Amino acid sequence: MPRIGLLLLLLVPLWLQADQGSPVHEFMLDNGMKVLVLPDQRAPVVSSMVWYRVGSSHEHGGITGISHALEHMMFKGTDTHPAGEFSRIIAALGGRENAFTSRDYTAYFQQLAAEHLETALKLEADRMQHLALPEDEFIQEMRVVREERRLRTEDNPNALTFEHFNAVAWLNSPYGIPVIGWMVDIDEYTVADLRDWYDRWYAPNNAILVVVGDVEPEAVHDLARTHFGPIPARDLPAVKSRTETPQLGERRITVRAPARVPYLLMGYKVPVIMTAEEDWVPYALQVAAGVLDGGESARFSRELVRERELVASAGAGYSPLSRLDTLFMLSATPSAGVDRAEVEAALTEALERLKDELVSTAELERVKAQVVAREVYRRDSIQGQAMGLGMLESVGLPWQLGEEFAERIRAVTPEQVQAVARRYFDVDRRTVAWLDPLPIDPENPPGYFDGHLR
Repeated sequence: MPRIGLLLLLLVPLWLQADQGSPVHEFMLDNGMKVLVLPDQRAPVVSSMVWYRVGSSHEHGGITGISHALEHMMFKGTDTHPAGEFSRIIAALGGRENAFTSRDYTAYFQQLAAEHLETALKLEADRMQHLALPEDEFIQEMRVVREERRLRTEDNPNALTFEHFNAVAWLNSPYGIPVIGWMVDIDEYTVADLRDWYDRWYAPNNAILVVVGDVEPEAVHDLARTHFGPIPARDLPAVKSRTETPQLGERRITVRAPARVPYLLMGYKVPVIMTAEEDWVPYALQVAAGVLDGGESARFSRELVRERELVASAGAGYSPLSRLDTLFMLSATPSAGVDRAEVEAALTEALERLKDELVSTAELERVKAQVVAREVYRRDSIQGQAMGLGMLESVGLPWQLGEEFAERIRAVTPEQVQAVARRYFDVDRRTVAWLDPLPIDPENPPGYFDGHLR
């Protein structure tokens, strides 16, 4: 599992426009489907994404992971395009396509020459309303899903620890549900379960089409009306808030699994942009994460890794983009021979220092410069721009908020960083998980899979 600091910082969308002369164009179809178009004429290519506002946080016990399972089955054919035909057509046009599921959304994308955009939209509209879900394909694909879970989670000790950590951290928030689902639920899926989930959530009024690339906005609007416009809207299920029960004390868990080294996770419950009572709080938390783990000059790398040699690696991370409250995460892999209590104490001391001392101007400027630099680099990717727009809209935030991100980060003060540290980095709001390594079977070592089994 990647270092949390790196992983979560990369998840922060850097969603600025390709240039100030190419603003995002927003359209709404009569059936409630939103269409966002961002022209970027630097290359004759396009990124097309359809985002559905449904993910593991919409699930309940017994069907955990069903959003991810349905994502797999979306490639298994419609009445007019048999299994594999979607992928074959896109590949024949020189494009690539895939999909991903998260806590709050499921998204499908194609990257291909701009001249073939209509083909991609036609195929997406077809599977939005005509998914076949054949029994034989379902049986085979659920084997693939189970194997994906084994490779990505059960055979990966750090990922397994992270999964159990989340399940303990959250009592009634759906964020305790693993995106891929629990194996016992995967084993019990039926075609009827997937059909019901598809019929509930895969509707144009629960979807966002994002197109970025060498396109004309009105032309994309016309294509969207042609292919998605005739699909009728549906009554969507009410989404209950499922607000997390207040935590009344520290929670701890030990995960014992075959592994080479111990691994520590610490998480503190914090708000996000959607839930924060004060709008500056998420940005101050983002800066706090950058101060601790924002490159080789950040505190964890400089002090804990190089100077004190307590850890082989350490990370801090926070993502402000979700529907519900999240966790401010710390992670560490102890150096050989270092006592675990000493490592845990060092991470805790780093947070206490944020409470006691104002962050220096130099540290603050370093973090802010990194944020701006990442935004500039992200503009070079049409996929990155499409991702940013879709992520914001899918969690219920307006895409325009992305244009304010750098400005809001620049506005964060040392006093605000100190304020969020004092408010949220409380031991009684904390969950701690340790991976306790068991001997490794040399014939079946733990591994890590980072591909898409489809």
